[in-house]
Amino acid sequence: MVVWERPEPPERPVPAPLSRERIVRAAIRLADADGLDAVSLRKVAAELDVRPMRLYGYIASKEELLDLMVDAAYAEIRPVGNGWREVLRALAEAVRRAVHQHEWLADLLGGRPQLGPQALASGETVVAALDGIDVDDVMPVVAAVNAYAIGAVRREIAERRAERATGMDERRWQAELGPYLERTLATGRFPALATVVRDAAHRDADETFRMGLDFLLDGIEARVAG
Repeated sequence: MVVWERPEPPERPVPAPLSRERIVRAAIRLADADGLDAVSLRKVAAELDVRPMRLYGYIASKEELLDLMVDAAYAEIRPVGNGWREVLRALAEAVRRAVHQHEWLADLLGGRPQLGPQALASGETVVAALDGIDVDDVMPVVAAVNAYAIGAVRREIAERRAERATGMDERRWQAELGPYLERTLATGRFPALATVVRDAAHRDADETFRMGLDFLLDGIEARVAG
């Protein structure tokens, strides 16, 4: 029986009451502060001031805890809009916001099906908005938008982590590696790249995300209209 169907133990008159919700909230606090490495049943129990064995009445393993954490994050992913295009845009933007709020989510999204009640509620909203699109196209369309949003935000989080680890922000990267790139492009071996680096607009992460999403949604619109 999956964790969402398994009943919780009855409440007991103890100094530190427990519930799955309390356990998950504590795990998210730890992960938000110090990443997934900070999340273990022992550390969560310490955060709640209870013995680790008490947690096993509510969750069977760390994997179940991670599933519950992801589903709790889906409560923040509530796309709204008029028509399928607005809802798909809202989905992508909500996924991105949630991952920026909970950096650890980047490591868990897309790893396996998300079947908790919050994820299913989010999925129901999205699929309902696609009413009128061929039923065989619905899940590929949703999967494409999810893949774009997750891939884009994972790259952003990877860059954020690299910046923290090395102390090199974009300005320092340009100062240290810019001269090498200029010398390499000046050889004429990479003319297409040289043109883009020299002439293309340099957009920030927000603009880049929105533009890429527009390309994707335009393609979906052309496909379903055809």
